[in-house]
Amino acid sequence: MKQTEVLLQPNPNARIEEFVYEKLDRKAPSRINNPELLGQYMIDAGTEFGPGTAYGNALIKCGETQKRIGTADRELIQTSALNFLTPLRNFIEGDYKTIAKERKLLQNKRLDLDAAKTRLKKAKAAETRASSEQELRITQSEFDRQAEITRLLLEGISSTHAHHLRCLNDFVEAQMTYYAQCYQYMLDLQKQLGSFPSNYHCNNNQTSVAPVPSASSNVIGSSALTSTSGLVMTSPSNLIDLKECSGSRKARVLYDYDAANSSELSLLADEVITVFSVVGMDSDWLMGERGNQKGRVPITYLELLN
Repeated sequence: MKQTEVLLQPNPNARIEEFVYEKLDRKAPSRINNPELLGQYMIDAGTEFGPGTAYGNALIKCGETQKRIGTADRELIQTSALNFLTPLRNFIEGDYKTIAKERKLLQNKRLDLDAAKTRLKKAKAAETRASSEQELRITQSEFDRQAEITRLLLEGISSTHAHHLRCLNDFVEAQMTYYAQCYQYMLDLQKQLGSFPSNYHCNNNQTSVAPVPSASSNVIGSSALTSTSGLVMTSPSNLIDLKECSGSRKARVLYDYDAANSSELSLLADEVITVFSVVGMDSDWLMGERGNQKGRVPITYLELLN
């Protein structure tokens, strides 16, 4: 029971506060939890960077997801406390204490009965023996009554176990719902973060790495590889065909792209440009051509046309 309380509320001070409010029969004040707090900080930081920037927008999206996880966490705590923790606490602090008290009383009655039997065995005189027999009958009757009370209480443990089994199932179901919600929230966030490109430049602003937009069946790249930095990169089969041939291909631009330097070509979404490979060029880039303009373009921003 104590460890379940720790799981649902890791903060010991908060647990003490909730205990005090519970004893006072008052509702504890609602407080912001850690995911919600992180979410708010992310949203504030994203707003400061600017919602129009890729990084600021991503921070805001992450913050909103963290707040949704915080809400799910709050629902898990409330459901688990109501359906699992409270019934368990009520049994331990109520029925269990009653059973323990009656069992201890039974043990005392048994000691009284044993003492009465011993005194009867030692009785010599008729008067003393008669008194001992009367005491034995009384202690035996009290023992039998207490034994019956204890037996009935212990027999009720079976129904208590059945009830707590249902409570345990409710607890598992609440956790399953919580983790499923969190997984779905993060899956949606991952899709949102992959739905728009963002550029990462080195300090000298001479080279750039093209980020990876979300994968789709018609976008360049049919399989995903993981680089040593942890970024997911595409390994396009149709790009290999282009690099092996000496000719050029038409390609449709999927996203806007701002050139990082004079060696690159800026792109506008949905425009069609000519692309071709150059020996020795990084595998993540192609040479693009639009009229008299020419420069490197990231392959993840392009869809090759037949």
